[in-house]
Amino acid sequence: MILCITHSNDYYNIDIFFEYLTSKNISYFRLNTDRLNHLQKISLNEDHFELTDEHGNTVSSKEIQAVWHRKAWRISVPEDLDEDYEKIFLNEYGSLRYNLFTALENIPWINPYEQEKKVDGNKMYQLKIAAKNNLVIPKTLFSNDEEKITAFFHEQCNGKAIAKLHGVLAKSMNAENFLSTTIIDEDSLEFISDIAYCPMIFQPYIEKEYELRIIYIDGEFFTGKINSGGTSDWRISQDHYFWVSYELPEEIRQHLTGMMKEMELFFGAIDMIKGMDGEYYFLEVNPQGEWGMLQKELGFPIAQKIADNLITRIHTNEQ
Repeated sequence: MILCITHSNDYYNIDIFFEYLTSKNISYFRLNTDRLNHLQKISLNEDHFELTDEHGNTVSSKEIQAVWHRKAWRISVPEDLDEDYEKIFLNEYGSLRYNLFTALENIPWINPYEQEKKVDGNKMYQLKIAAKNNLVIPKTLFSNDEEKITAFFHEQCNGKAIAKLHGVLAKSMNAENFLSTTIIDEDSLEFISDIAYCPMIFQPYIEKEYELRIIYIDGEFFTGKINSGGTSDWRISQDHYFWVSYELPEEIRQHLTGMMKEMELFFGAIDMIKGMDGEYYFLEVNPQGEWGMLQKELGFPIAQKIADNLITRIHTNEQ
């Protein structure tokens, strides 16, 4: 059995994944992380757990052979819960969730759980490992220091910079509830004093030919190209853009493979820019990044490849 860790509003990507597992006669269990609360019955001891979800489906950890950590959402709080107990509720269910996940650490995951958290939670680590593997990265500053940011702007950015949060409000592929990157110019610097309340990542603005969303699955690549023009992020553009299949240069594939192996990730959604200067710039890798638009519009068999990776590793683990 394959455990899929997701949330109650997830669809399409996960539906294709489950359909493929069914065609291979592989059983699965869907665990909605936002409902991993009072709606589910959970018992955990030192060597296994049992869980009955909100629909009455039951699973034992002894049945689970592999895990796809597709997407985790914030745990839902009961509407009638006294707000004084909300913090305790979230802390304790959060602890229970972490204990459940780590109880499965000795079976195959699409990405090892602790390593995935490290990579996803540390963009500066990503840039360091990317550069170590011969990928070109933008000059970067993560800061709340007005003076250092201003100096960085004048020394590195040639009059135009990108400012973005380390994280975003949502990881969806549309603009709804999405906090985009922001373009900073000389006039914007007068407002930079507010940065003390919200440190941000700053990079020079790169004049780009196009953007790439690259799905990496254990050495295989599925790449989509999109021409986002002068916007800082194609997801918040008002225009409609079409994805086009793209073949990465072999040298870039080798560098990305080296980076992903060093990060110990089997899967990642990688964002890169092809600059007007001809360089390929690595921006970031999201270990839980979206890819449904590439499967839907370009016919890439991404869900099937994720499933095949886990099935192969289950068989290897049993030998």
